Amino acid sequence: MMPKKARDGDDTAGLLAYLYGPGKRDEHVDPRMVAAWDPFVDDPARSPTMTISDLALMLDAPVYTLRGAKPPKHVYHVAVRNPPEDRLLSDEEWARVASEMMHAAGIAEHGDDNACRWVAVRHADDHIHIVATRAREDGRQPDISWDIVKMQARARGFEVEFGLRRLTHGDGTARKWAKTGEKEKAERRGLGEPVRETLQRAVREAAAAASSDADFFARLSTSGVRVKQRIAPDGNVTGYSVAMPGDRDGVQTPVWFPGARLAPDLSLPRVRERWSSPIATPTVALPEMWRVAEDKVRAAAAQLGAEGLLQGAGDVAALGDLIVVAAVVSPRLVRSQIKDAAYEFERASRAPGDRALEGQARKLYRESNQLLTRSAAAVGRNDAAAALGFLLALVQAVEASRCWHDAQEHRAQAEASGRAGRLLREAVEVTAGAAAAREYRPRPKRTAAQPATGPRKAAAPGERPMAGVVQEAVPEHARAVLADPAWPALRARLVEVDRAGEDPADVLLTVARRRELSSAESVAEVLTWRLDGWRKQRSTAVTASGSSPSSTAGGGTGRSAAPTRKAAAPAPKRRPPGDEQRKGPRKTR
Repeated sequence: MMPKKARDGDDTAGLLAYLYGPGKRDEHVDPRMVAAWDPFVDDPARSPTMTISDLALMLDAPVYTLRGAKPPKHVYHVAVRNPPEDRLLSDEEWARVASEMMHAAGIAEHGDDNACRWVAVRHADDHIHIVATRAREDGRQPDISWDIVKMQARARGFEVEFGLRRLTHGDGTARKWAKTGEKEKAERRGLGEPVRETLQRAVREAAAAASSDADFFARLSTSGVRVKQRIAPDGNVTGYSVAMPGDRDGVQTPVWFPGARLAPDLSLPRVRERWSSPIATPTVALPEMWRVAEDKVRAAAAQLGAEGLLQGAGDVAALGDLIVVAAVVSPRLVRSQIKDAAYEFERASRAPGDRALEGQARKLYRESNQLLTRSAAAVGRNDAAAALGFLLALVQAVEASRCWHDAQEHRAQAEASGRAGRLLREAVEVTAGAAAAREYRPRPKRTAAQPATGPRKAAAPGERPMAGVVQEAVPEHARAVLADPAWPALRARLVEVDRAGEDPADVLLTVARRRELSSAESVAEVLTWRLDGWRKQRSTAVTASGSSPSSTAGGGTGRSAAPTRKAAAPAPKRRPPGDEQRKGPRKTR
């Protein structure tokens, strides 16, 4: 539940006309009053004798009897909204919410006969608007200091009482979201996301991989964004701003974003924390890079937060940078999942309060980070099998961060860790499925005995009953899989495997044996992810070989199709010099 205070105004009748009207951005459906300062006040939408102008006059009456100067902006306006996933509240429940919000804000405390006048209007399922006038019946103005903070505290109570999604108090760690004007500007320009979000991602990737000021600014420049440093009279750099090429305001001035306006940990002092304590990165042979990084991450996960609150805050910050770098150098097969995980973990990497920069877990995470960064040019981006152990270690580290945030009662950060962990688990299973596809050697096709009544017609590809496939391949999990909400998705993957000419039972058994399934919360979902990796790997192999999956699915039991001559691929279009810089960083969400 999110109470949001609008700017004070001076036109009560105009605001009420809008709330009871058709709406501008969203359609207003069945506008009606759900509560008021006086239960006997008629609703203009339901009473033939009450108009909106009459209601505005009743609300404004105490304003004209105020002693002394009248407030220039006497209209108090608050919207209280629930997230889309919450259940719909009844009019009676919203009436309780409105009354409690006015009590918490100091507008109309319970039992105060001289309190301000207010009404609550509902014209949508998920929110209400509360309109009040800042004038008490006794001729005084109300004390509304800290009103929004008090209303947010009361909203937390309603979330528990009504069984709604539990939000958190602002702790100063949330990212800076794009404003409405920025979103509309991006739509007009045909961009996939607001410029602010593109810049956030570019700056975070540069900061996570950099090892010095010069390295940081060089990475920003090569990422395609414009950079402007703020230099003090003594020559020291005290800040920076970034802008996207071509992003200008109404007078054609570049729109610059200081780092602190992008996210709390992207100000220059916070960025410099990454390299404030130099670390020595060992020289490791490329084939051993993933394994060494895995060992360091597992050791760090076991120590995360063990040295105290401040060290734990520094540990999760370093883990966030490691996931960002891992997303950049990860195998292409799972890069999208890891980039999404880095996006979700961003909030978890910012713990409220101070942080220490010398923790042992932080040191190990930073060593892994630098190891991946320095080897980025040759880490084997397409070798998903080599990265599998490292991804499993990242899952362990993110789960350790979730437990630490839970212990500190950082609810928003713990939830962010949980979302990131799920995406990393998906990446692990996709990787496992791809590794199984690379090592797969199909069994010879089985020929069924012909019945005495005549030949049996073989089922066409895609028509084989997939419930029987599950019973045959994973009988110990079949009951749970068939009752799982993820079963339709798994069935669709099996049908695709069958239509590709491969034996779905053989393939499902192969991916099921790749890693254990007993610890999975949803076996059907895990098998779906593994089959996604299987399909991606098989399609990559087919593209590389120029053959179809069915040509090798028979394991040598049938005749191979004659090779066909491939048409020459058209040459890639050459971009003009500097075009990459004008395009800006690649969108990941």
